[in-house]
Amino acid sequence: MSINQNDADLIVESTREDGSPFRPSDWVERISTHLAGYGADHRLHYADNVHPCTIEGVRCLCVKKSLKEVNATAHAFILKFAADNQLRIREDRRGDTPNAPTDRRSQPRGDRRSSK
Repeated sequence: MSINQNDADLIVESTREDGSPFRPSDWVERISTHLAGYGADHRLHYADNVHPCTIEGVRCLCVKKSLKEVNATAHAFILKFAADNQLRIREDRRGDTPNAPTDRRSQPRGDRRSSK
């Protein structure tokens, strides 16, 4: 699939283009944490434009198109990292369908349902 990586929100999967898993498996957290900051509550808060997510059991990095405007170096690094490691990149279309998984960070804490 050909996507314009500058005009779309992206999902970078922890799966290589050949289908094999990428190692180290914590790369998503490493990049997300590097771009995160601590809030007034002394807790780590992921950036609005780069954060980890799990889609269909696969750890992914969600990259908003706004990252290029806010931090062009980080945006370029993530795209180069994904290309160098042959990671799958796709357009983030989760918001396009009514039953698509949503980002849990946007839900009030009391609305989150346990998967137990």
